[in-house]
Amino acid sequence: MTVGQKMHQALASLESARASISTFALDTQDKTAKQAFNNAVTQLDNVVNTIKSRVNYIEQQEPQYKVRQQSQQQQQQQQQ
Repeated sequence: MTVGQKMHQALASLESARASISTFALDTQDKTAKQAFNNAVTQLDNVVNTIKSRVNYIEQQEPQYKVRQQSQQQQQQQQQ
C-alpha cells in the first residue's frame, strides 16, 4: 500500500468516525452527551480538514501518490 493510499484510507476512516459520532449526537436525548458528541464532531472536522490539506500537499509534491490517478492508470492497463 502506497503512502497516498494510506492517507486516503486514514481520511476515509476519520470521516466515517465523524459521521458515526454525529449520528450519536442526533440520537441522544441527554444534553450533556449531545454537547460532548458535538464537540467531538467539531474536533474531527478540524482533523479531517488538516489531513485533507496534507493529502493535497503530498499529491502536489509527489504526483505518483495520487490515488485516483493510480486507479485510472491501473484500469487502463488492465483493459489493454
